Amino acid sequence: MNKSILLCGVGGKGTVLASRLIAASAMAKGSEARTAETIGMAQRGGSVVSHVRTGEHIYSSLIPKGQADLIIGFEPAEAVRNLPYLKKDGLVIVNQKAVQPVTATLGGMQYTGEEMIDYLQKEAQVVVVDGDAICAQAGSVKVLNIVLLAVAAASGKLGITVEELKEAVKKGVKPKFYAMNEQAIDLAVKSYKGM
Repeated sequence: MNKSILLCGVGGKGTVLASRLIAASAMAKGSEARTAETIGMAQRGGSVVSHVRTGEHIYSSLIPKGQADLIIGFEPAEAVRNLPYLKKDGLVIVNQKAVQPVTATLGGMQYTGEEMIDYLQKEAQVVVVDGDAICAQAGSVKVLNIVLLAVAAASGKLGITVEELKEAVKKGVKPKFYAMNEQAIDLAVKSYKGM
């Protein structure tokens, strides 16, 4: 089954690695995978968007508006900004903490994560993740990308299972970080089941 997944956030949070792990998991199962990133000022805290399409006969890496099965929002306002890509029956998985990109700060725009999440919940099916709490339990803020992927896998909307995600992480991260990432996956799955 073909899947179109859009990941969005602020630079430095692991969005690109997350998209590559999804693609690697899909290819390990024999599916095609196409990815594209819009990085821009990502290294300076700007917006970053990754498109991932998996399945059969995929000719374009970019997801047309209204065609994403899943949006994984590392930051609530970025999830709102990319909401036009979501299918009518799609799912948004979003980290609850707002991290304002440089462009918003420079423009004098202020917002809270709560107001963005309220908007998302009026417009779509949403799973809100307390990424900070799970990352704190796992021992590093650097596993937020893995936490969000694990919740997506547990939701059944990612197109890969939790075990397939663990296998991709094992191959995709340095061995010394695998145990921490595996713990992050287990904690995230547990939190999803509690929602």
